[in-house]
Amino acid sequence: MSNSYGYIRVSTAEQNEDRQLLALKAADIAQSNIFADKQSGKSFDRPQYKKLVKRLKSGDILYILSIDRLGRNYEEIQHQWRILTKEKGVDIVVLDMPLLDTRQGKDLMGTFIADLVLQILSFAAQNERENIKKRQSEGIAAAKMRGVRFGRPKKEVPDNFGMIVEQWEQKKIPLSQAVKNCNMSEATFFRNLREYRIMQKSQL
Repeated sequence: MSNSYGYIRVSTAEQNEDRQLLALKAADIAQSNIFADKQSGKSFDRPQYKKLVKRLKSGDILYILSIDRLGRNYEEIQHQWRILTKEKGVDIVVLDMPLLDTRQGKDLMGTFIADLVLQILSFAAQNERENIKKRQSEGIAAAKMRGVRFGRPKKEVPDNFGMIVEQWEQKKIPLSQAVKNCNMSEATFFRNLREYRIMQKSQL
């Protein structure tokens, strides 16, 4: 007897899987047969997907909302598709692309059309991700040119920084007191000290 399963993947813990979950439930997939991974695209370690693949057997049906849930790039999507359909004998249903339903068109022409659509869509999915990354990089570069700073804001140097440095250098106060008076860490203190001395030399 064949079973129906669903797979969900979101790339970060902050992303919401509700849209994928609702689509799978609408396809009458039991909650117990839905596997979900929240993994970063860098490591792409998918424990739930691996668990699902081990459970799948010939004749089972795997539902996914979109083709890019199978992999992070063109080669990975193609590789997973071959494992599932050729090696495991599983049917795949891509809910947002009815042409990618391996239950239909089992003849040579049907298989050819499905494979062709798969190649086009997996390439398009990878291309879109690369375009998003490119737009993000261009946006960050443009923001930097406008003077937008990223990361932690720089710690403000107190107006009496020079006096605190002088007291510390003359051993009137210990380093711990100098750092405390500046309200900064030792690393930040010494970084600002280097900049302060460079500025002093430039004024000579």
